[in-house]
Amino acid sequence: MTHIRPRRSALFMPASNARAVEKARTLDCDVVILDLEDAVAPEHKASARDAAVAAVREGGFGHRELVVRANAVDTAWGMDDLAVLNGSGAAAVLLPKVSDAATLRTARAALGEGPELWAMIETCRAVVDLPVIAAAAADTALTTFVVGTNDLAKEMRCRPGASRAPLLPILTQVVLVARMAGLVALDGVINVLDDEDAIEAECRQGLEWGFDGKTLIHPAQIAPANRVFTPSADQVDWARKVVAAFDAAEHAGKGAIRVDGKMVELLHLEEAQRTLAIAELVGR
Repeated sequence: MTHIRPRRSALFMPASNARAVEKARTLDCDVVILDLEDAVAPEHKASARDAAVAAVREGGFGHRELVVRANAVDTAWGMDDLAVLNGSGAAAVLLPKVSDAATLRTARAALGEGPELWAMIETCRAVVDLPVIAAAAADTALTTFVVGTNDLAKEMRCRPGASRAPLLPILTQVVLVARMAGLVALDGVINVLDDEDAIEAECRQGLEWGFDGKTLIHPAQIAPANRVFTPSADQVDWARKVVAAFDAAEHAGKGAIRVDGKMVELLHLEEAQRTLAIAELVGR
């Protein structure tokens, strides 16, 4: 089984805001994304870049995976962002507006062999060319798709509403291609800040659609995301039963067995192992 780590909650924090960056070191999110793009005004891009690199090198984020979202490579700041992030120690660089494989290869060349690449899927062209983008994962160290639902809705001129109905086919496609390529898939942000029920409902929708976690824009969204994407006690108990059953001597070499009156196959074993790994990592 490939390396697993929890990414239930991935919080965007503006790299230009020193207080926000310091607070991020104490929050219960799985991923901190220091943002150089949407959250930073043009006149502060250079100073935000310096602040992000300084924060990465200073560390202190504990168990949190540390990612920096650069500006798009075709902007005035993108290539300078990548140049300083090369060797910075960030776990990954999140690229916005990835619409083709060439963007990934340009970024990989600028970053050297350092951080992983995460790709924002937030344009119509990206959705259409998802398989081509995913096929570049092997030679670009692309590991993660992040859906940019706000930008997608803007470009499509659709009105998602609480149900996100116009976007659901795209969310399905992102997860489908991610799984085909062995990538992580993170759901887009929700703009609601003060309605925990609504936040939890959208997180649950993302879970049901197959996402590994959700990107967030405010600390108040962390608890609902963690709650939804953490395996429940019942799920953990069932996973333990499945693993134990396949480990039993009488089931050695079998591809399908009975567990509590249900037919269980090797594909269920793999999912059970993943459930137990996530549960252990989050202290369930």
